[in-house]
Amino acid sequence: MNSSFQRRDVLRLAAAGTAAAVLGVPARAQSGWPTKPVTLIVPFPAGGGTDAFARPLAAQFAKVAGQSLVIDNRGGAGGTLGASIAAKAQPDGYTLFMGAVHHAIAPSVYPKLEYDIEKDFVPLMLLASVPQVVVVNPRRVSAATLKEFVSEVKRNPGKLNYASAGAGTSHHLAGELFKLQTSTFITHIPYRGAGPALSDLIAGNVDCMFDGLGSSAQHIKAGRIKALMVAGNKRNPALPDVPSATEVGLPDYTVTTWYGLWAPKGTPADAQAKIVEDMRKALATDELKTIWAGNGAEIPNLTMAAYGGFVSSEVKRWASVVKASGAKIE
Repeated sequence: MNSSFQRRDVLRLAAAGTAAAVLGVPARAQSGWPTKPVTLIVPFPAGGGTDAFARPLAAQFAKVAGQSLVIDNRGGAGGTLGASIAAKAQPDGYTLFMGAVHHAIAPSVYPKLEYDIEKDFVPLMLLASVPQVVVVNPRRVSAATLKEFVSEVKRNPGKLNYASAGAGTSHHLAGELFKLQTSTFITHIPYRGAGPALSDLIAGNVDCMFDGLGSSAQHIKAGRIKALMVAGNKRNPALPDVPSATEVGLPDYTVTTWYGLWAPKGTPADAQAKIVEDMRKALATDELKTIWAGNGAEIPNLTMAAYGGFVSSEVKRWASVVKASGAKIE
C-alpha cells in the first residue's frame, strides 16, 4: 500500500469518525484491533470442507493477532442460514463470516434469501481453492474407474444416490452438472452440511458424493472412500494417482470449491485492513501451507475489491449452470 493511499485513507476515516459522532452512527473500530476475541461464523456443521480450513486458520490467526478466533458453526439451508445471521451481525470488526462457493450459487436456487452476498457484506479475501472430487463408498459401489461408475449408473438409473452439503451447494450443482454431462440420473440426498454427508458416505449409507477435496482428502488416503476423478484438466498433487476430468473424457467438468472471508457491511475500514493483514500472515505460516497442500488446496492472492469482483463473476457463472442443469430446491 503506498503512502498517498494511506494518507487518503486516514483522512477518510477521520471524516467518518466525525460524522459518526454527529449522526449517532457506529464509530470506527478502536485502534489496535483486535482488543478482544473475534467470532468467525462458519455456516456448516463441524467436519465439512469449510471447517477443515477454518479451524487451522483460527489457530494460526490467534498466534498472529494475539486474540482468539472463535468458530461458531451455524449450519442449515445450504449455508444460507449462517450467512443470514452473519449479515445481521454488529459491523464492528468482531464478527467475520467464512463462506464458500455455495454462497455464489445460492442466489440462483433460493428464491428468497434474507441477505445479498454482494451488497450486505464486505469482501475481504479468498482463503483457499480446491477442486471437486468424485468419491464413492467402495462397499456400495463396485466401480474401480469413472467409466465403470458411469456404466453402473446407466444400468441402474435413479437407484444410486449422492449426498450433498445441502440443496444449492457446490456439491449439489457438481452432481447435477455431472449428470448433465454424462447423461445419467443419480438421486440427490441433501444434508445440513458436508460433514454429515461425508460421515454417511463413509458409513455406507449413501453411494457417492461430489465433494471438495479439502474434506475428502484424508478419508481417500485412509481408504475409507474411493476417488474416481478430480475435476478440471490436471491431476492434483495431493492425489497424484487420481485422473483428472479431462483424462477420463469430461473436459468441461471444471468445478472448484473455494472458501472466502467476509465481514458485515459497515465494518470499519481500519478493521478490514488489519483483518486482511493478519489473515495473510496466518496463511504464510509453514503450518497452514502444509495443511493446505495436504488438502489439495491453493492459497489465492485475492483480496478486497478484486475478491468482490471474483464473487460477482462466480454468481453469474453459477446462474448459467443452474439454468442449464435445471437444478432446484427439493
